[in-house]
Amino acid sequence: MNQRRSFLKTSSKALGGLFFCGCGLSHAADRKDAQPKRLTPIFINGKRIKTIDVHTHCMFQDAIDLMGEDAKSVPPPTKGVPEHFIKIDERIKAMEAQGIDMQVLSINPFWYRKDKDTAAEICRLNNIHLAELCAMRPDKFAAFASLTMQDPALAVEQLENAVKKLGLRGAAIGGSVLGQDFADPKFHPVLAKAQELNVTLFIHPQSTPQLAQRFKGNGWMSNVIGNPLDTTIALQHLIYEGVLDKYPQLKILAAHGGGFLGSYAARMDHSCFVSPQNCDPNIVLKKKPSEYLKQLYFDSLVFTPEALAYLVSQVGASQIVIGTDHPIPWEEFPVERVMATKGLSNADRIGILGGNAARLLNLPSQ
Repeated sequence: MNQRRSFLKTSSKALGGLFFCGCGLSHAADRKDAQPKRLTPIFINGKRIKTIDVHTHCMFQDAIDLMGEDAKSVPPPTKGVPEHFIKIDERIKAMEAQGIDMQVLSINPFWYRKDKDTAAEICRLNNIHLAELCAMRPDKFAAFASLTMQDPALAVEQLENAVKKLGLRGAAIGGSVLGQDFADPKFHPVLAKAQELNVTLFIHPQSTPQLAQRFKGNGWMSNVIGNPLDTTIALQHLIYEGVLDKYPQLKILAAHGGGFLGSYAARMDHSCFVSPQNCDPNIVLKKKPSEYLKQLYFDSLVFTPEALAYLVSQVGASQIVIGTDHPIPWEEFPVERVMATKGLSNADRIGILGGNAARLLNLPSQ
């Protein structure tokens, strides 16, 4: 409770025209007797602001069971695993405790190593269940489809079906597929289809397994370092290989604030000058590598208002949406984080809290 009050005290000093009211927020991860408490709505300039969390997860047991002996390794080694199996009333209460009006659900790909037929059935079940959840509470849930990315031709069919027939808002993909980056031409049909359909591809990392030996030890470095690094590598390939020039209207959303990309983006602008022998003369980018960040979208999961303010300075407030990784308890105060970030205008806050996500995913803004 004191932590929440300190957030509100910090954010209230320079928020002209903003009114944020709420009661206490407690997270039930460590206290069995804790119950989520409702946050009353946010108003900016007298207008009720809809909050949308684009980075939330779920799982479905029948799809996991198809993994056979590998099924036990699918749930992450974290708190919040039972909550991945959604009970709608409980999930909505948890959303209310975070001040979130709508979640965009996705499933981290765990099927890339399976054969085509098994992976296709896993994705089929995932997408049907996601669509059912969204249909039951369209005011609370939207979703990204699952795709069999190890078979790009099939993934194209799945994406079109998920969007046109199931009403899903794009697809969640990993940082790579068995070490192959999405900049590889074999995946371009999927990128082209996403651009054609005007839907978003949400890149969620799966660590960087090439560094598994170095990640051993205390602190879960395979996630804390490996996940942001995986996203960083994926995005840099899309930039350096000219993919974002080839598909200029492609909508890419990166988890965890885009990994390390935003904090060190300017280094990209110097690489081909410093080491031209490591750059392909046949690939001529239309702008500086760092400028492509304003062509991408990023969630807000960077943990501090200062980090969020820096990300805004690099990519622009229009490119940032709320992301929490719920139900894994990385971020308990997503709304407060935005409200406490210095230098944001009212329009910036309205966008990050939900307006940008509504525009990106073609969702109702109210």
